[in-house]
Amino acid sequence: MVTYKAKSVVVSRKPGKDREGLWTAFIGLFDENNPHLKAKVPFKVLEIPNVEKIRIRDLFNVSYYLMGNDIVINNLKELNLETENGITTLTGKQILK
Repeated sequence: MVTYKAKSVVVSRKPGKDREGLWTAFIGLFDENNPHLKAKVPFKVLEIPNVEKIRIRDLFNVSYYLMGNDIVINNLKELNLETENGITTLTGKQILK
């Protein structure tokens, strides 16, 4: 498991090497909430190839934006990321108001 310090993350996807196969998870780490509203650039981008699914556990403030097919998780203190057997699991700590 790897831990990152971030205020928010945007979880997205892009096609993998084989367009018929598994996708690449695209996770952008940001130092402020709602970066998609301000067209902010992530301070770190994680690209994880051959992902079947992403699990989000123990995080409560999660939004799914239909216009961009992105998941935004705000109010983070830290994000934990673990990938095993094509499954990426996101956990972490949030500061909920």
